[in-house]
Amino acid sequence: MNTRITSLHKTLLGAFALGTLLVATSAQAETHWEHVHPRRDQVLDRTQHLNRRIVHERREGELTAAQAHDLHAQVRQTHLEQRAMAQTNGGYITRVQQAGLNQQQNAISRKIGP
Repeated sequence: MNTRITSLHKTLLGAFALGTLLVATSAQAETHWEHVHPRRDQVLDRTQHLNRRIVHERREGELTAAQAHDLHAQVRQTHLEQRAMAQTNGGYITRVQQAGLNQQQNAISRKIGP
């Protein structure tokens, strides 16, 4: 009986480990778009992260509604600039453009707080 339980535990642990590995690799897998547009993907990931931080800080009471609204507007503006840049460059943004957008996002990040 003890050997049977140990075998069952090993089987369950193996299945759990395999499931965890599959979830981890699928979560890290890039989409085709992310692979083809890495600079845009990085800027858009930061855009999402900034918006989440603004919402979090607003919920925590660190930002007023007006401050959160203003910061969301600034994030939206960088997003629109990124789209306009990509439209003029065949769907891509250059390294220089990405650096400029990153500087704008850094300024917004400092306004959000730590």
